[in-house]
Amino acid sequence: MSYAVIAAGGKQHKVAVGDRIKIEKVEAGVGEAVTFDEVLAVQTGEELKVGRPVVKGARVVGRVIAQDKAKKVLIFKKKKRKQYRRTRGHRQSYTAVLVEEIHAG
Repeated sequence: MSYAVIAAGGKQHKVAVGDRIKIEKVEAGVGEAVTFDEVLAVQTGEELKVGRPVVKGARVVGRVIAQDKAKKVLIFKKKKRKQYRRTRGHRQSYTAVLVEEIHAG
């Protein structure tokens, strides 16, 4: 079982071939290929390559399967005895990616 640890959108994701991951929004259409060059670690069989900070020549190729928004998060602010209440909502945009290939470099 081979896997890779990639950095995308300020977060780290452990991915294997066939995984579906949600990352921060990427400007790519549905069905387009995306390449992650910031690979922090790669394991193939028994060998584990750890980058300092990235593994040279390693990349992960995926395909965009959806551009969507996450569930709404409600933000409620209140100050007691001051009649102050505010409610706001936020939906974070994300890109769903299907991992197709892992190249160890």
